[in-house]
Amino acid sequence: MKTYNISCGWHSLSFGVRTCIMGILNVTPDSFSDGGSFFTTDAAVAHGEKLVEDGADIIDVGGESSRPFSDAVSVEEEASRVVPVIERLSKRISIPISIDTTKAAVARQAIEAGASIINDIGALRTDNMTAVAAKYGVPVILMHMKGSPKTMQVAPVYDDLINEVKKFLENAINMAEKNGISRSKIIIDPGIGFGKTVEHNLLLINHLHEFASLDAPILIGPSRKSFIRNILFDKPARDIKADIPALETGTQAAVVAAVLHGAHIVRVHDVAGTYKTIKIVDAIKNA
Repeated sequence: MKTYNISCGWHSLSFGVRTCIMGILNVTPDSFSDGGSFFTTDAAVAHGEKLVEDGADIIDVGGESSRPFSDAVSVEEEASRVVPVIERLSKRISIPISIDTTKAAVARQAIEAGASIINDIGALRTDNMTAVAAKYGVPVILMHMKGSPKTMQVAPVYDDLINEVKKFLENAINMAEKNGISRSKIIIDPGIGFGKTVEHNLLLINHLHEFASLDAPILIGPSRKSFIRNILFDKPARDIKADIPALETGTQAAVVAAVLHGAHIVRVHDVAGTYKTIKIVDAIKNA
């Protein structure tokens, strides 16, 4: 596997020899499995510190749910959720913070508060995000999504899934470079669960190695996604939190498969469990 080094402000990340873990910190009332759990600033900061203790390499802070059929929130509302958390957390941890947003105004405020990576599920396609990323010189995560969170799971269809996702990401990389973002600052994400059926998600993980030709670190985010739920349960619990132990088992299986097929970074809720999984799978991969 090719190795990469990316600078994030005062921080530096190396990908390839050891799989990196991105810990999810949702400052939302309505995210998929942990909505409301860390909605206050104090709770979010404490959880961020816990993710670092558990072995996270990056903390990904988001203030707007991207679960299927979710509604957008205003710039003001999203910023009010994430900026105070990032301000405090950035002074208390020694790893990079990424801002999970599609809004340029939120990204700018988050970077000024201490974030050093933009994680954009819109792949810089909206709201002048490219200009913000170029101005501040931060790494960007470009993700494939078919449609929007509101529409993405309405019967997604592909003629050639792998090649279509690869072409989308190739175009996103080229557009980013044309607008002043260095190739050395780009990370790609095939977008598990974003406009994909169960079969699509499984194929993406199984063919993740094919994205190596794009010559960028690969991030994958299978954590607690509905494809795992649909495989494991004939009748999932009405309250998804009741299914979390089983979802975490399924997540770890997906993480192993993704790493063995070429993932450089895994985005997860359970950092402590993933840290143990990664130690074993990296040892096997590097043997």
